[in-house]
Amino acid sequence: MRTKWTPHQRTAIGLSLFLVVFIGALIVFNAQIERVSLRPNGSTQFAKATVVKVISSNIGEDENGEMQGNQVVQLKITSGPYEGHVCEAQSPHANHAGAYCVPGLKVIALVNLSADGDLVASVYNYDRGLVLWVLIGLFFLILCAIGGRKGVTSSAALIFTFVCIMFLYIPMMYIGVSPFFAASLTAVLVTFVSMLLIGGWSIKSLCSILGTAAGILMAGLTAQLFGYFGHISGLNVEEIETLAYISQNSKLDVSGILYSGILISSLGAVIDVSMSIASTIEEIHGTNPSFTAKQLFQSGIRVGKDMMGTMSTTLILAYAGSSINTLIILYSYSMSYLQYMNGYEIGIEILSGISGSIGVILAVPFVSAISSLWMTRQDHK
Repeated sequence: MRTKWTPHQRTAIGLSLFLVVFIGALIVFNAQIERVSLRPNGSTQFAKATVVKVISSNIGEDENGEMQGNQVVQLKITSGPYEGHVCEAQSPHANHAGAYCVPGLKVIALVNLSADGDLVASVYNYDRGLVLWVLIGLFFLILCAIGGRKGVTSSAALIFTFVCIMFLYIPMMYIGVSPFFAASLTAVLVTFVSMLLIGGWSIKSLCSILGTAAGILMAGLTAQLFGYFGHISGLNVEEIETLAYISQNSKLDVSGILYSGILISSLGAVIDVSMSIASTIEEIHGTNPSFTAKQLFQSGIRVGKDMMGTMSTTLILAYAGSSINTLIILYSYSMSYLQYMNGYEIGIEILSGISGSIGVILAVPFVSAISSLWMTRQDHK
């Protein structure tokens, strides 16, 4: 007897096969990429270590009340090729590196062999790996516990997004693919898989996918257009020296990174708005099948007005939070309008936040129009 699969089961099986094939293709793709070593370390190894004892310490408070100084400690290496060895190590303590060592502290050490064959080490930083993984696990646990099945699918969508960014988007740019094309392809894949995981194969999901694509495209085009007239490009970012050095040893197109990043950063908000509007119109249509396409469109716009305000605020606050150091400097130095408004730092933040918000706002009428027309058309069929 032939097994009859439900539409949901067929979607789940098809999506699972796609993910298996896609992840396999990503593994093969990344295996073919040769990355030039930009920081040759010789035989230097990063390794986990435990502080056995503090031999000497001159750490004290500076004029700002911050702890500064250096320690000489004894470490026991607990990972890597030198596991089990005990050696002395320098531990500089500063805001950006080193650690304030006490016996039993878990740290990350830089370990090397001297010309005489002795083990030489220095404390790189605190061992934060376990703490960060516990935080990540707690996030997914809360998401799944409160969201139930939707929480599980949302977790899967989030993991897939991370995989696409780290193993598709960035490697594509590294080998010379246009950053805008790499971001667009990544956005399409993330949107397609996320919508199917969350909403299943349905008109609602398809409308959300099309609306998200339209909103993201408008965000990217807006950023490029006003970036062109404002003479802002990826060459004006703070990390340009490092990126330029990377581009000399790869095919990275530094000038396009800024706009592809704007596209990726606004993707989540646009997906959220698109799915919410499509779900709302589907619910209204199911409750009131007599509603015309115009009435459904107007309902989607009314719901979207509240969402576009909150999601735009979310994007603006996210960019403001990431540039808070720049804002504090601007305020403290009492910079004039002509100075801060025409500086690259503020210009890039405004360009990024506003372009992403425009993508969110325009996604509302796009999704409302697509959903209302498609759903009423299905009724006629």
